[in-house]
Amino acid sequence: MKSSNPAAALLLSATLIAGALAVIEPAQAADQAKNVVSREFAKPLTAARTDLKNGRYRDAVDELNKARALPKPTAWEMHLINEMAAYAYTKINNLSEAARALEALLGDGFTGAAEANRYVKELASISFQLKDYGKTIDFGSRAIKGGFADASTYTAMSEAYYLKGDFRNAMKFTDGWVSDELKRGETPKEAQLQLILTSCERLEDQPCVTRSFERLVTYYPKPEYWQNLMDSLFRSKEAETSDLAMLNIYRLAYDVDAISKPQQYIEMAQLAMEQGFYGEGEQVLEKGMAKNLFTEQRDRERVQRLLASAKKQAAADQASLPKLAEEAAASPTGQKAFAAGMAYLSYNQYDKAADLLNQALMKGGLHNEAQARLLLGVAQLKSGKRDDAVKTFHKVKGDPTLEKLATLWSLHARGEDRTVASR
Repeated sequence: MKSSNPAAALLLSATLIAGALAVIEPAQAADQAKNVVSREFAKPLTAARTDLKNGRYRDAVDELNKARALPKPTAWEMHLINEMAAYAYTKINNLSEAARALEALLGDGFTGAAEANRYVKELASISFQLKDYGKTIDFGSRAIKGGFADASTYTAMSEAYYLKGDFRNAMKFTDGWVSDELKRGETPKEAQLQLILTSCERLEDQPCVTRSFERLVTYYPKPEYWQNLMDSLFRSKEAETSDLAMLNIYRLAYDVDAISKPQQYIEMAQLAMEQGFYGEGEQVLEKGMAKNLFTEQRDRERVQRLLASAKKQAAADQASLPKLAEEAAASPTGQKAFAAGMAYLSYNQYDKAADLLNQALMKGGLHNEAQARLLLGVAQLKSGKRDDAVKTFHKVKGDPTLEKLATLWSLHARGEDRTVASR
């Protein structure tokens, strides 16, 4: 896993070059009595400063080592040595020595608060690059506690916990970071959510894994994320024992493009046609064909037969829709309105479907109220009424499988809303 932190040298150059200039301008220091460079130290320090200005970083290191070797340096002289050393070492990519110099600067009494804050963040970054994840976490925590951490600090800490093998704290820390972003109205990065997911997987915490995928599909609704959420539903007891449950699961998987196998398209189309939704079966088969999924001759022949049957039945079925709507209006219970609403839904007439399904719920007497409410939400979502759809999905009660589907449809609705807003 790579850190997203910028190269340390680029960040250090602006702050540490001041230390090099201070060698020849000691009068600018806060305490002149203390901030004096002896003539003996001035020679190698001035030479190092000249080398730094001219990009001769290894020569600068040699001069600074000469200064270190001199007897009895003052605290101020050591401060100047470490400032220039931190800068020079980062330029030659000797990060361990740069870190040593920076740590010395933090506790020497000459580094101002603003500079110290920058050095702490740099040490978190450098420690991460050195794979010293314990120090990354220590310096990162210090920056967060002090209120001067930035996104790079949080990223380094999050990845450090994970790479250290502390998956529980990796999950906990990153989840807290994401929660804070959401409170500020910010969208979390996909990498953050993936790190939470992989941490949950390492902890073998399945509820945590499910929640992670739910959050991923909310902000990054990719088919592969949806596929993981749908797999558990496809394997559920309800799906295995109820064609109705399986068809409803397929409807969501189809809408989020989380089915890819030719047999899944065939099975979904058959389930829809067996329950009288010929328009839906026709659309599913045509989409599978458009994706060139049916490569086996046997599958192509089977699909052609199913498609011909679906088209024939759909033509006759659509002609009866107005009569179905009239009968639904006259019926004292909602079951006929539900059937009519489902028929219109299968032909993508979403506004009419939503009106009839809403009518069915108002009249009552339904065989499966939870399904009617779920599909009302689907019709509302398809007609562009996302807020109404989300409210409807939240009201789906009484059937665990349909309640779960309603939650996922709600996530899908929010994801769709973000996708539209970003265009």
